Amino acid sequence: MPLKAELHCHIEGAASPDFVIAQARKYGRDFSPYIKDGAFVWHDFTSFLAAYDFAADLLRSEEDYARLADHYLTSLARDGAIYSEVFTSPDHAIKSGLSPAAYTNALGEGMARARAKTGIEGRMIVTGVRHVGVEAIEKAARFAARCGHPLVTGFGVAGDERMGDFEDYVKAFEIAREAGLGITIHAGELLGWESVQAALDHIRPSRIGHGVRAIENPDLVKRIADEGIVLECCPGSNIALKVFPSFEEHPFPALRAAGCKVTLNSDDPPYFWTSLKREYEIAAEYFGMDEKALLGVTRTAIEAAFVDKKTRAELLARLKTPAGGR
Repeated sequence: MPLKAELHCHIEGAASPDFVIAQARKYGRDFSPYIKDGAFVWHDFTSFLAAYDFAADLLRSEEDYARLADHYLTSLARDGAIYSEVFTSPDHAIKSGLSPAAYTNALGEGMARARAKTGIEGRMIVTGVRHVGVEAIEKAARFAARCGHPLVTGFGVAGDERMGDFEDYVKAFEIAREAGLGITIHAGELLGWESVQAALDHIRPSRIGHGVRAIENPDLVKRIADEGIVLECCPGSNIALKVFPSFEEHPFPALRAAGCKVTLNSDDPPYFWTSLKREYEIAAEYFGMDEKALLGVTRTAIEAAFVDKKTRAELLARLKTPAGGR
């Protein structure tokens, strides 16, 4: 399999069942309603959020977050990844009793540990959460703009797409843009193509989180291709959440064939019984992509990564080595 890169993963959602079990034992919590036979258990979006919140509540200290980032990026590197961007959430930090700065520093420490061991590069995208409200999103943008952490290089908005309107978030994204941060926003997952169009019109991002429902409107697909918007596609997540009924019916190949820049990502990997490695395997198995095509997806991700020119050049150079296509 070729070398890999990931642009779309929520760090709290990256905690593996084994990691969560260890945390539950550490804090004396019963994990049995949420984890069975080494896997998270849920049956709809509400029960998924319940399992997610249970696990996130077990991240309570700076060391907990440092261990999580180290654990996740190290596992990615073991599967052949050379780059990882994770979504971070100041709102989760506050809920855990940490300041956003302490939380961000802890995640950065975990990324540094993983890099020292494996060479994997990591960056953070600070996110606001739609269902928490506009004020919290603007607060997250101000934090992202001012925190000064060298690994915070992007800003985004995630959460329930059915809440709020894109025009409500323009101010938050302008704060982030003025600070030189990369811009991405979730759209076109739970809601249809209209949400992708609204995101492009109001937010003007360089990347869209998911964006796959754009396939419902050929004119929009052409616009995405023409404007070079990068789609952070998460096929395993889409099938688990029933956005599409099967991998055979997933629009990834059609979007790619239409000239859209597409990438492969794991979203909240253990909850969707996936991993970045598995996403590349899905693309090979269901989308008919060979190693050269998969390496092209990795290159697209690195070219769209929120990194400085020097880091991007170094990462692209790694793709050209013999190991790049292993």
